[in-house]
Amino acid sequence: MENRISAIIPAYNEATRIGATLSALTPLVLIFESIVIDDGSSDDTTSVAEHHGASRVLRLERNSGKGAALNEGLKHATGDILLFLDADLGETAGEAIRLLTPVVGGKADMTIAVLPRPAKKGGMGFVVRAARDGIERATGRRFESPLSGQRALTRELMNSIGQVEERFGVEVALTIDALRVGARVLEVPAAFRHRETGRDLRSFVHRWRQWRDVKKAVRARLRSP
Repeated sequence: MENRISAIIPAYNEATRIGATLSALTPLVLIFESIVIDDGSSDDTTSVAEHHGASRVLRLERNSGKGAALNEGLKHATGDILLFLDADLGETAGEAIRLLTPVVGGKADMTIAVLPRPAKKGGMGFVVRAARDGIERATGRRFESPLSGQRALTRELMNSIGQVEERFGVEVALTIDALRVGARVLEVPAAFRHRETGRDLRSFVHRWRQWRDVKKAVRARLRSP
């Protein structure tokens, strides 16, 4: 059945935001199922998602990372268009329509959201540069928002790729893999807003792990043209 859309939303300790995210998707009638993957949360993410109308909530026993959560959601998604969204988008999640329109209209096989500039500096520039340069080395394409996790893509494209990368290399790997199978990949401005990372030690450790996984994903693909 054409243009049935599955929203796949990994969530880790997002009890305060997942409800608003799901509520913002409700007016998008093209989305016929929303699948939340509770990635081993210690809060009430599962119960809040269920209360706010998620079609299905899958709970992982331990925190396994975004890529693993997405792959679990993909096992259960039945749509022929897949929408990947972060759980903390809140009321801005309705901007997903901007991602969906080119894919539903057959103008792109995958869309990537270009978000507004953050209100404060988060110190993530070195990770973005590594991702942008890595994608360009592997494919010749340069992207404004190489780490954006807000994406829509066809089931056909996802089947060609197989599954998404584990851990924090998921977005870079998905872009490279899509381009290498000949997909039409389009960046789309969208006014999503999510929780911004800070400049404390925990945030910098997170960015270092992200940088490490991005580099690992790129190296693997440069070895396998």
